[in-house]
Amino acid sequence: MINKKQQEKFLILYKPIHDRFERFCRARVFGNMEYQDLMNDTLVVAFKKFNTLKNKKAFLSFLIGISVRLLANHHKKIKEDLIVESNYDHHLDVNANTERDAEIYFLYKALALLPDEQRECLVLFEITGFSIKEIMEIQNSSESAVKQRLKRGRTKLLEILTFESKYQTKEDSHEK
Repeated sequence: MINKKQQEKFLILYKPIHDRFERFCRARVFGNMEYQDLMNDTLVVAFKKFNTLKNKKAFLSFLIGISVRLLANHHKKIKEDLIVESNYDHHLDVNANTERDAEIYFLYKALALLPDEQRECLVLFEITGFSIKEIMEIQNSSESAVKQRLKRGRTKLLEILTFESKYQTKEDSHEK
């Protein structure tokens, strides 16, 4: 039976961070699984372990830590290799016809090609807005490791996006 007081406390902490948590999940799982599934699974586990949370200010970190572990378990279970290009098609929202939505789609697609730790670090810092110190705790890493992941991730992301941009331009000119 669900404890109503615990449920209320959980929701009070969750509502203000919902958008940041959703952005993290969307960016982190792109191409691997549905972000809603990760969010739901994380919230179920978090609610069950809610009484172990010592610092209420760390609630978002608590959720992200759980989601990272769930995603790692998901990868182990299905033993994914690299994401095949055709797997992206079912994630494109047919109603998303704006240029911004297309740019976000290609950004997430490029993020999915980065190594897990770099992708996670970039998503936490750039999309979710965590500080380097918070990322150090989440990833259980040193400050220099986090900064190195950010630097390498940004460099690789730029290479991927630049290559795709050049490739798209060449394809467009061949069609004319």
